[in-house]
Amino acid sequence: MAVGGIGLLLMLLLMAAGVSIGVAMIVASVVGLVALGGFRVAETSLQALMFDGVASWSLSVVPMFVLLGIAMWRGGITTKAYHAAHQWFGRLPGGLAIATNVAGAGLSATSGSTIGISFALGRMAIPEMLRAGYRPSLATGSVAMAGTLGQIIPPSILLVIYAGIAQVSVGPQLIAGVLPGVILALGFGLVIVAIALLRPNGAPRVPQPGVTWGSRFRSLVGVVPILIIVVTILGGTYSGIFTITEAAACGAFIAIIVSWSGLGRGKRGVKATFRYLRDVVMDTVGSVASLFLVLIGALLISRLIALSGLAQAFSTWLVDLELGRIELLLILILAYIVLGMFLESLPMMLLTVPLLQGPLEALGVDMIWFGIFLVILCEIGMVFPPIGILTFIVHRLSQDPRVNLGVEVKLVDVFKGTMPFVGFSVLTLVLFIFFPDIVMWLPEMSNQ
Repeated sequence: MAVGGIGLLLMLLLMAAGVSIGVAMIVASVVGLVALGGFRVAETSLQALMFDGVASWSLSVVPMFVLLGIAMWRGGITTKAYHAAHQWFGRLPGGLAIATNVAGAGLSATSGSTIGISFALGRMAIPEMLRAGYRPSLATGSVAMAGTLGQIIPPSILLVIYAGIAQVSVGPQLIAGVLPGVILALGFGLVIVAIALLRPNGAPRVPQPGVTWGSRFRSLVGVVPILIIVVTILGGTYSGIFTITEAAACGAFIAIIVSWSGLGRGKRGVKATFRYLRDVVMDTVGSVASLFLVLIGALLISRLIALSGLAQAFSTWLVDLELGRIELLLILILAYIVLGMFLESLPMMLLTVPLLQGPLEALGVDMIWFGIFLVILCEIGMVFPPIGILTFIVHRLSQDPRVNLGVEVKLVDVFKGTMPFVGFSVLTLVLFIFFPDIVMWLPEMSNQ
């Protein structure tokens, strides 16, 4: 167990030194496995997990979802979604922030990338809000939290990876994220309205002189591709026509065709089309390769934890506490928020699920339900101080003069802007603990 603990400590030290997450996990795991069983054990583990860890049918959906999101981003569908949301919600209290939230929810239903959604929305929405006189905290906070919906509303890469770790079916796991994602999106909208009503000077209403009912309905044309992709993925999976991988592949194909057709006429020649496809594929390969490297590292570190006896000791200790289901889950909310201060979502999930699965199942916690619970906590960790990687990304984006329009945006503004949304997210988790059927209703319906 001491070797296992030292291996985890080495991994954290390497991360703190700036080593990439996947490499830090692999190095720490190999050192620990050599210490436990010699070079032969480490070699056998590397040979097995480097291939078997990612050559899985359940993970084949990941490149499809990444391809789908990148194709939409490069095709300008993100811009059209924000434009439509702006047309419909711009006159409400905090209307620009609400439009950002709605656009983020819509894009989350087609792209599983939290960072990608926040980055794409931020470039459009932050200048609009600052130009209208919004407080920097609300402008940046709403962008960051709109991005967090990307891993809750399916398709979600984190939910797919979680399903592989917990050995649950990918389709029901993704469907379980629909209702919680909608609840969070609506709740974030209510939070924005409350902030705008309490501090009207920080979120002034924006006049829309050129907006008519005709222009609103015309703007919905830009949302049609998103609706088609959502219906293809969720409808095909829910009805049993497609497996989740087949649905994701169809969604990616539609995204490529629609995004290409939405490019300017001069950008649809043979050379331009080849360049577009090359860029989409290369971006996808790079993203998937880095993601799978982290997954291989996490599987290796999980093997180290198992062989060292840490997993069994932790499970025994947790069971011996004799906590009930509700008490354990409430404690886990606090534990994951603290972990989120130091770890990113993926390693946090991959390190803890193998430790917790036994005690959770012993208490009757459904692992599909726990996947939604865990991913929401992981997304809270993405914006929670002092690490909050998503807040750093939004802050760095807001330092661009073309984005901040000369307005000073401090890191503390971004953290301050996310806190009301984090509070609502935690209350939602407590609601799900006491009423788990809210999460499990759709998956159970799909199994009937």
